[in-house]
This record gives sequence, structure tokens and C-alpha cells, in this order.
Amino acid sequence: MELRVIDKTDEELRIEVAGEDHTFMNVLKGQLLEADGVVAATYDMNPEQSGGQTEPILSIKTEEGLDPLDALSEAADGISGRLETLYGDVEAAFDEADAAA
Repeated sequence: MELRVIDKTDEELRIEVAGEDHTFMNVLKGQLLEADGVVAATYDMNPEQSGGQTEPILSIKTEEGLDPLDALSEAADGISGRLETLYGDVEAAFDEADAAA
């Protein structure tokens, strides 16, 4: 995954997230929308409406005092934590199935 900052202010960020599709972008957007201080999080990957761009562009708007890069970092940590929980749950389910067999 490659990230390229397109535009950044104190409360807004537009960043290209190369190599990703709707699957990851929806997860990231959802995690951002759950974060305290995030006012809006959207992404666009429609080349016809985006001047030919094919990589997703993530837009984040935060409340005053919250750097959107910090919000993005927290969202990434949140996704990582959820995946670790899912991995643990899957392992436990397999261990249970093995024990029952």
C-alpha cells in the first residue's frame, strides 16, 4: 500500500491510498467514522468523476484540535486491534472444533 498526501490542513486531509479497493476503504472509512473528533470520512475511486484517477482518495475532516493524520493513525490501530481479536476468535473456534472431534 502506498500513501500520497494530496492536500492537508489542520482539520482536513485528502490522501491517495494506492493499491486498495472498496473492501479495505469501507473498513477504513467505517473505523474513522467511529472515532471521536472525526466529523466526516469519505473516499472516492470513480475515475469518470475524478478526472481519470483510479486509486482511492480518502478525505477526512476532524474537529478543531484533532490532526487528521492522528485520526488516520488511530483508525489504523483500531483496524489492527479488531483483526487481532478476530484471529484469536477463529483460533479458539478451531481449537474447540478439534477438541470436540
